[in-house]
Amino acid sequence: MPAELVSALRGRRLAVLTGAGISTDSGIPDYRGPDSPPRNPMTYQQFVGDEGFRRHYWARNHIGWRHLRRAEANAGHRALARLEAGGVVVGVITQNVDLLHQAAGSRRVIDLHGHYNEVVCLSCGTVITRAQMHERLSALNPGFTERVRAVADVEIAPDADAVIGSTEGFAVAACERCGGMLKPNIVYFGENVPKARVAAAYELVDDGGALLVAGSSLAVMSGLRFVRHAAKAGKPVVIVNRGATRGDELATVKVEAGTSETLTALAAALTSPA
Repeated sequence: MPAELVSALRGRRLAVLTGAGISTDSGIPDYRGPDSPPRNPMTYQQFVGDEGFRRHYWARNHIGWRHLRRAEANAGHRALARLEAGGVVVGVITQNVDLLHQAAGSRRVIDLHGHYNEVVCLSCGTVITRAQMHERLSALNPGFTERVRAVADVEIAPDADAVIGSTEGFAVAACERCGGMLKPNIVYFGENVPKARVAAAYELVDDGGALLVAGSSLAVMSGLRFVRHAAKAGKPVVIVNRGATRGDELATVKVEAGTSETLTALAAALTSPA
């Protein structure tokens, strides 16, 4: 455990920002880690504007979402929950959609990009669970999962997208209430995070005396803005991440290490007598 990491955070209440890197030890791959393959996530414009993209997304998600559902919180998630219970962490802003912070016991969590377990109608606003959507897609596409898994092992991406080949013929469910377009209740690339959610995240950063970033490359502005906000306010910014981040120049301390072992050690250090 780097002494400068503990020194920068000891005696302060921490706001925490997490990214995909904190969930890799739960078996969920990240987007931009050193060993991650190139990924091109579907944009909001592609999803709403092209029936083929929409079919392709739902077919792949039909395979992949259950992987997220089975994932379990790891030591990094649990360490942050312990720090919150001990009054050290004021809350967590996560860029992830996997709900693992809540599974670990964290109470104040802002799911910046939403979460995988809900589906929303873009026309009438009706929200259903992802489990309900799964039942409907299974009924519309009998045997699809078995056919895909019979061909090859399936790679899962961080947003529950499964990397599979042909999705031709896959039937997509529409809203049962109005017939409108159904979309996972997550923020896509090219889509704006709801303003109220952003405001709540800024408030959480303001409530903390320092900002701890865990497992994020800060490649997108939705996370980087909170680092800039904390730095502008003169608060220490500590980044724990494997690989470079866009916030490195603003960091008081940067630790190139995994989040599980580092956060576990940090929790022990910050909850023990100085």
